[in-house]
Amino acid sequence: MSQRKVGVWLVGAWGGVATTVVVGLMALRRNLSDTTGLVTSLPPFQPLDLVEWDQLVIGGHEIRDTDCATEARQLLKASHVFSPELLQSLQADLDAVNANVRPGTLVNVGPTIANLAGSKALAFQGESAGEAVTRLSDDLADFQKRHQLDQVIVVNVSSTEPPVDPAIVELTWEAIEQQLAGKGASGLPASTIYAIAAFRNRFPYVNFTPSIGSDLPALNEYALARKVAHVGRDGKTGETLMKAVLAPMFAARNLKVMSWVGHNIFGNLDGRVLDDPVNKANKVRSKDHLLTEILGYKPQTLVSIEYIESMGDWKTAWDHIHFQGFLGTPMVLQFIWQGCDSLLAAPLVIDLIRLSEREARRGGVGVMSHLASFFKSPMGSDEPAFALQFENLKQWVAKVAAEG
Repeated sequence: MSQRKVGVWLVGAWGGVATTVVVGLMALRRNLSDTTGLVTSLPPFQPLDLVEWDQLVIGGHEIRDTDCATEARQLLKASHVFSPELLQSLQADLDAVNANVRPGTLVNVGPTIANLAGSKALAFQGESAGEAVTRLSDDLADFQKRHQLDQVIVVNVSSTEPPVDPAIVELTWEAIEQQLAGKGASGLPASTIYAIAAFRNRFPYVNFTPSIGSDLPALNEYALARKVAHVGRDGKTGETLMKAVLAPMFAARNLKVMSWVGHNIFGNLDGRVLDDPVNKANKVRSKDHLLTEILGYKPQTLVSIEYIESMGDWKTAWDHIHFQGFLGTPMVLQFIWQGCDSLLAAPLVIDLIRLSEREARRGGVGVMSHLASFFKSPMGSDEPAFALQFENLKQWVAKVAAEG
């Protein structure tokens, strides 16, 4: 690969996932970490000529008043991830990222997220959707110009928004343009506003959150018109990943799942936001649809998400699966998934940055459906089983590698 410079623009730049992405990329750049957890470091991906760590420049949007090093130290203190020595060695790198962070928007984020805003974001409180798109778009264009970047990948890793008004899904791109041109109220959520700002600059957009983002017919229409690629939604990191692996086993063995109960507890900022029942509804819906799609019928299900502050960035998922075997015999499978939320998510975000840049470099536009294995509610794919999703990704890899 030539010495291209690629920008990474993180929406929610000082959240746990974004902070871990930054620490991880800087550690990889300085050979202070190996590549465990990175799908793109597996042998089949080596012929792709993916962007390297030293070619990436990081910036982002954030609504809170904090900084990268402060949030990294908080993760160390509350969740015992990283090490003091690692953070000390990366201090200058983290400061350099801070210089590229700009205030995000509060348009239609909902009261729970808006209450997190600091003074810099509050200075833009009351801006219209159109004004927000213009401001955010200008931030992206300035970032590209200042650093002389060949490409910028915009990744949304911010907190989960409330569900949108169903009427938003029915809007045409022409109707959205009219809303953006007006000064009045608009129902467009912040995640969609960030996507529009990215598309305006012809930058790929990755939505790692359950928020709707670019998952609208009108936004795909705009993406195709701007000849830009996009993908989402809701990164598949833990319990739902296990469902996507285990549910096909029950289907293949003709074992009837009667009920599947999943309890999730965690204590990070995302958990705090999801403690609001309105925001939680988006996440629960994203986690709960998978079983019906894989099994072909709907068992009784329950998904709970609870904020337990003392857990920090660590999350525990306990699942109880009640299934029927031969001669009507009821049986049980239980599993416990315990992992650090940001450390599970960050390598997938890095993978998506590299793969999205590669698809954009080869001229790909529209929904990147081959990346479905990374998401709970993947856009452009009706295949819910993880193994088959990953097979589709490997087919894309072989196709791109053959192109040279």
